[in-house]
Amino acid sequence: MSENTQSPRKPRVAVVFGGRSSEHAISVVTAGAVLSAIDRDKYDVLPIGITKDGRWALTADAPERMAIADRKLPDVSDLAESEQGGVVLPVDPSSREVVLTEPGQVPRALGEVDVVFPVLHGPYGEDGTLQGLLELSGIPYVGAGVLASAVGQDKEYMKRVFVSFGLPVGPYEVIRPREWEQNPAAARKKIVEFAAEHGWPLFVKPARGGSSMGITKVDDLSGLDEAVEEARRHDPKILVESLLRGREIECGVLEFEDGPRASVPAEIPPVTDHDFYDFEAKYIDSASGIVPAPIGDEATAEVQRLAVAAYEAVSCEGLVRADFFLTEDGDFVINEINTMPGFTPISMYPRMWQESGVSYPELVDRLVQAALTRSTGLR
Repeated sequence: MSENTQSPRKPRVAVVFGGRSSEHAISVVTAGAVLSAIDRDKYDVLPIGITKDGRWALTADAPERMAIADRKLPDVSDLAESEQGGVVLPVDPSSREVVLTEPGQVPRALGEVDVVFPVLHGPYGEDGTLQGLLELSGIPYVGAGVLASAVGQDKEYMKRVFVSFGLPVGPYEVIRPREWEQNPAAARKKIVEFAAEHGWPLFVKPARGGSSMGITKVDDLSGLDEAVEEARRHDPKILVESLLRGREIECGVLEFEDGPRASVPAEIPPVTDHDFYDFEAKYIDSASGIVPAPIGDEATAEVQRLAVAAYEAVSCEGLVRADFFLTEDGDFVINEINTMPGFTPISMYPRMWQESGVSYPELVDRLVQAALTRSTGLR
């Protein structure tokens, strides 16, 4: 009797990217980098793009078409294999079969998915919504769970959690949608009083955004209303922060078998052609950080400690990038965390881990392996 020598099936990774947020293009760029790095001898890969209107589309496995080229941002609609139909995840946790449905055709099974690598940034992907769907489907996924994703996306509640854990945050004010819509004069007065206490300039930003989109540096009252409206184009709730004078320091956290560890930190140097480290500086003009940050051993150890503490405070999983200011007094102030930081070729998170001895392919592999060993549900 002959033995069955068929090799076991490779784990199937669905890389989900794009999405409905204003960070759609950056998510596509991130997906291209992940698809280029993932070990095809070890994993089967299924690329799934979410269009700007929310359709889940089977896309080409073509990382070379996902980069920013000639200042043109990539879009899922240009990668989708068809203009109609969509990919459907199971809602029954007993099945991980993914199906492609198209008008007038019999649904086509795309096979089972063992883990989802969601590289979406911003609302409708990084904020716990996709994570909740995957929890219902019973499919393991890379990165933070529902709570950590939601808290990590909402800068107001992120800061409230940090404060409750004793982590240092800078002054901020929140303007909720109803405040600006029903009584803009009172909301404006609230911001002016904040500026009187903490000084101009201010930074006005979406409370639940990322990639430096929708952020305006406001030097005086004359630019305030325009800045608020720009932030509200991305999120009806806005955050107002005072200027913290100091150096911008970032630190990555990655889940290892024995728990989370921090990378060497990086410094974002002042940009000369931009008012601050905005979207254009990050992704179009390729501003580069300094890795490792030249801040000395003592400060390095402290920012690493704070980065892991922030990761733990928000109950993160897998990874996080923590952003700090190193003030002129030598103190660190945490600005925010990103539960799914950018993985573009110039992104700081993979660069910090590269310098820490974890290559890009190994970084991707560690994240996938950590997700495969984690169950969905309460944990």
